[in-house]
Amino acid sequence: MTIFRSLRGGLLLESSRTVAACALLGLLAAPLAAHAADSVEQSFVPSGNVHVLARFHDAQPSGIVHLVDGRFVLSFPTSAQTHPGPVLAVWKGGSELQPFPDAAAQKELKSPLGMTVDALGRVWVIDEGVVAGQTEPQTPAIILIDPRTNSIIRRFALTSPVVLPDSHINDIRVDLTHGKNGTAFISDTSQTTHPALIVLDIASGQARRILAEDQSVSAAAGHVMEVDGKLFRYNPDHPQMPQGGVNGIGLSVDSSRLFWSPFSSRRLYSAPTAVLSDPVISESGLSQAVRDEGEVGVVDGIFTASDGSLYMADEERHGVIRRSPDGTLSLVAHDPRLISPDSLASGEASNQPVNSLIMTVGQWARLPVFHDGHDMQQRPYLIVRIDLKNR
Repeated sequence: MTIFRSLRGGLLLESSRTVAACALLGLLAAPLAAHAADSVEQSFVPSGNVHVLARFHDAQPSGIVHLVDGRFVLSFPTSAQTHPGPVLAVWKGGSELQPFPDAAAQKELKSPLGMTVDALGRVWVIDEGVVAGQTEPQTPAIILIDPRTNSIIRRFALTSPVVLPDSHINDIRVDLTHGKNGTAFISDTSQTTHPALIVLDIASGQARRILAEDQSVSAAAGHVMEVDGKLFRYNPDHPQMPQGGVNGIGLSVDSSRLFWSPFSSRRLYSAPTAVLSDPVISESGLSQAVRDEGEVGVVDGIFTASDGSLYMADEERHGVIRRSPDGTLSLVAHDPRLISPDSLASGEASNQPVNSLIMTVGQWARLPVFHDGHDMQQRPYLIVRIDLKNR
């Protein structure tokens, strides 16, 4: 050990211990005192514009839409875990819910997931057609609801060969400018390795599967993602995190272009809706029409603002990305409470400038299926508001 000596050269054993202890304390105290002033990587600091609006202890919200009349509707899927209460509901603030379109309709719904509102104000809902523990084949469908009468007005069943046994029907956008009564675009993320887009002609009710397993809808080989501070690699044989192909989809303001992103990827793609909705165009022609819009992030929900910006829930950054019409990217929110940012809706009335976003926050990566049967979720589940002013 180091020997401390007096000025006279004598050994001062006890003094040396005291001095050594003081020196050690000084070494330990200095970094602690200076820690508050240390510079840190800014993404670890919450952006400060995320505000919790609601907490749900029993059911995990996923889809969200803002109706023309001002109401917000939430979906509470049951394909991964069942729960009490409505599966589709008007959110009245806090944790107060009202069954939508009404209480009786809940019996007609199994697992509502992705939703959208079309240009006529109607609500389109993905129903996965399966509940947790179900052994019968799934029966996915698209549900059309008129919010003015609070009633289901049409149901479009999705059957083979449009959907496969391993399909995972996820999200939907509706273009009323192509086809006699419009066209719906649906993402099939796939539970394994067979993702695709599904195109539904609204007038005839006929659906077809396009871009099946195309690179633009598929998981990126070797994709690695951060989940709860850990890294996991895409593995279709033994998933350890939510993964798969095309998930979030978005429509341009004028409905001329569809945007989408595979979940196990960081890229955004798009194609003209005129091409995607045309049943005559070959698969090779469809693939050639797809444009790689570049890297964005690990995207879930996509919301299109009235100025043409795309707001995308970014799972890995635990935040929201804005892609401006010229392709510029910015991170408009990030917060450790955004465990699995999911679906987005405008906080403002229809066709108004977007000054805030309302977003559901999931904990899908903590489900038992990814943790050898252990439930790692930490209730409650959240709905948040993200303020966009000066962002």
